[in-house]
Amino acid sequence: QVQLVESGGGLVQAGDSLILSCAASGRTFSNYVMGWFRQAPGKEREFVAGISGSGGGTSYTDSVRGRFTISRDNAKNTGYLQMNGLKPEDTAVYYCAARRGVRVITNSYDYWGQGTQVTVSS
Repeated sequence: QVQLVESGGGLVQAGDSLILSCAASGRTFSNYVMGWFRQAPGKEREFVAGISGSGGGTSYTDSVRGRFTISRDNAKNTGYLQMNGLKPEDTAVYYCAARRGVRVITNSYDYWGQGTQVTVSS
């Protein structure tokens, strides 16, 4: 059982950077895989990035690979998504997610944050 709260979204211009944070509480953070998803208007929720419990394994969807970096600081019970070179098509509500386990996964997450809006203007 874990609770997640995202922060760091906002309105930026194309080419700018943002870092999203996901604060976790409830259980030992290193025992949970975490990931980031996003949902744009009229589209289904999409996997963006995932990270293993230790932080040693990561996975990215093709559209963000090389621009976004997922990381975690287990001592702070916090996960991050560093977003560089933002594009208008990155505009979406971004959600943090977690599941008990250690290996990075792209689906089947059990716990979800409330979401934070990222808007990228051209």
